[in-house]
Amino acid sequence: MDPDTRNRRETTATFSRSRPTLPAPTSRHDVPAPEPHARPLDDRGVAVFCTLAILSHMALTGGRVTVSLGALAQGASSFTVGVLMALFALVPMLLSVHTGRWVDHIGARRPLRIGVGLLITGSLLPFAVPETQVLFLSSCLTGIGCMVCQISVQNVMGIHASPDRRIVNFSRLSLSLSISGFGGPLVAGLSIDHLGVRWAFGVLLLCQLGALGLLLRQQHRLPRAAGNARPAAREQVSDLLASPTLRRVLVATALLSGAWDLNSFMVPIFGASIGLSATTIGVILSAFAVATFVIRMLLPWIQRRLAPWTLLRTAMFTASAVYVLYPFFRDVSILIMLAFLLGLALGSGQPSLLALLHTHAPPGRAAEALGLRMATINGGQFVLPLAFGSLSALAGLGLPFWTVAACLLAGGIFNRSPKRSVATRRGEAR
Repeated sequence: MDPDTRNRRETTATFSRSRPTLPAPTSRHDVPAPEPHARPLDDRGVAVFCTLAILSHMALTGGRVTVSLGALAQGASSFTVGVLMALFALVPMLLSVHTGRWVDHIGARRPLRIGVGLLITGSLLPFAVPETQVLFLSSCLTGIGCMVCQISVQNVMGIHASPDRRIVNFSRLSLSLSISGFGGPLVAGLSIDHLGVRWAFGVLLLCQLGALGLLLRQQHRLPRAAGNARPAAREQVSDLLASPTLRRVLVATALLSGAWDLNSFMVPIFGASIGLSATTIGVILSAFAVATFVIRMLLPWIQRRLAPWTLLRTAMFTASAVYVLYPFFRDVSILIMLAFLLGLALGSGQPSLLALLHTHAPPGRAAEALGLRMATINGGQFVLPLAFGSLSALAGLGLPFWTVAACLLAGGIFNRSPKRSVATRRGEAR
């Protein structure tokens, strides 16, 4: 071999060894999902999102009280008030899955701005035009805006946290929603009594303007879109339901949410049927609310000692036992203790369910799974009061309690912790 040929071959071999290996081109289906904890939120960022959740949720909880009392003050029938209350849940139920996909694809920044804008409009319209017809639009806008904000906040607090941090974030978020669940109706009631219905909407409007100011001031803390490419094939809800673990999470969501709705709907009716005053019924419901607040303060400590599925099954068994006993007692002190025990059980479920959804959702579809969960909850809020009312009219007030108790017992027995796949264990290890 002549020297020139040998030199050319040596140069080619050296270049081949030094040239970096390029990755094979990927299809749009193979775009890797971002790591769930690539940019973790610090404590201040978590506080910002919790405050946004409180303010947006107050528009819903306070808006329900203000819309219903405002409609009655304008001479609306009880049927009209029922329709207005249903609109808070019906329209979000239809849109929540699509909203989740939207948040997955573009991130949380724009959805949060739009959600707060809808909440501002939902409070501004009845403040500016105090007519019954406007309340229908206000109910829809408030329900949709709160749904968009909650899905966005839950998604960011889940995907931008490590698995051990995620459960702490959701515990804080659930505690925040307990505050708004108590504060919204209280602020609305006090505003109506002292300022009137119209200015009660004005107070709720100020809360949402505060949310907008916080969002604009702290938007640098909002993680930008993760850059997920939209898949070429159309996403289907059936893809999520194909996962046995996600199905179990959604079944647990439906059961615990239905148990919560039973307490809100049937306890006042049951209390009135045994001759309790409105104040006493309020004390019983307050015991439930205080218990949810207490358990959510203790959840970070509890969840370090109990696995999420164990905690969910314990909540189902406890709530089932409470509902079996509830119709047999008339003593107020016992009813308060049962309500407090029920609040401890049901208040512990939401953070675990949110963490499990994020852990087991397909890559890049966590918000869609949250939307499916929210559709389940809103569907229950729309359908279950009708079902509970029909059951109690047909066979007495005890039947709704015992029916839900049987469902919770079955859910606790059959909804065991699934075996983790290798991929899931690797994801949790990361």
